[in-house]
Amino acid sequence: MTEVEAAERISALTVLDLGHTRIDTDRKRRNGMSEVIFCEGKSLEQLQDIFRTVLKREGQILGTRLSKDRAHQLQAEFSELNYDAESRVARVGGQPLREDLCSSDILLAAGGTSDIPVAEEAAQSLEFFGFPLTRLYDVGVAGLHRLLQHQDKIRKARLIIAVAGMEGALPSVIAGLAACPVIAVPTSVGYGSHFEGLASLLAMLNSCASGVTVVNIDNGFGAAAAAVKIFNSLRAGDGEEAEAGSNKAAKAGPSLEEGQMG
Repeated sequence: MTEVEAAERISALTVLDLGHTRIDTDRKRRNGMSEVIFCEGKSLEQLQDIFRTVLKREGQILGTRLSKDRAHQLQAEFSELNYDAESRVARVGGQPLREDLCSSDILLAAGGTSDIPVAEEAAQSLEFFGFPLTRLYDVGVAGLHRLLQHQDKIRKARLIIAVAGMEGALPSVIAGLAACPVIAVPTSVGYGSHFEGLASLLAMLNSCASGVTVVNIDNGFGAAAAAVKIFNSLRAGDGEEAEAGSNKAAKAGPSLEEGQMG
C-alpha cells in the first residue's frame, strides 16, 4: 500500500459519505464539539439521511435553522426529536450537565424581546452540550435600569453572551461592568436603515469597552460554540496543571508529614 492510499483509507475512517453529505465523525475528538447540522437549505430526504446516520452513530444530534414544517416532517420518523420553534433548534439527546460549572457562570443577555430567537439559539446549543446558564432577557439600554438591577449576576459571571439589535450598545455597556469575556451577537432587528443588522455589527466591532468578541449577525450558535471552546480549553488547562503538580510531587518524594506517618 502506498502512502497516498494509506492516507485515503485513514481519511475515510473519519468521514461517512452519504453522497449528498460527508459527515465528519472525528470532529468531537479534534475540537471538542460534535458536528452540528445546519438544516436550512437541505431537502427533507437529505435531513432524514443525516439524522438517521448521526443518531445511529452518536445517539444524539443538534440541528439549527430548522423550519417548523421540516421539524414536523422529521418528527414523524424521529419521535424523540425535541423542537424549539422560537430558536428553530432541533435536539435529540445531549451531553450530561457539566459538574464543574453552575448556572451563574454563563450569563445570556438579550437587549429586547425581538432578540430572544437569536439568544435562544445560543441557549439551546449550550444546553445540548451540557452547559448550564442564566437567561437575562429584555435588558436593553433603552431602559438601562433594567440591566443595572442585575449587576450582581454580571459580576459573578465567568462569561457573558450579549445579544442585541438596533444600535448594538448592550455588549459595550455589559463589558464596562464585567471582568469576564463578553461575546457579542448582533441581530437583524431595528428600524429603517439598520441594514439587516450591519449597523449593530459595526457598532459592536467598534466597541470602546475592552474584552468584547463579536460573532456574525444572528449567529447565536456561533456564540455558543465559542463559549464551549473557551470553557473546554480552561478545563483542559486545569487538568494539565493538576497532572503536572502530581508529577512534581511524585518526583519530590514523600512529604515531611508522610515521612512522620511512616
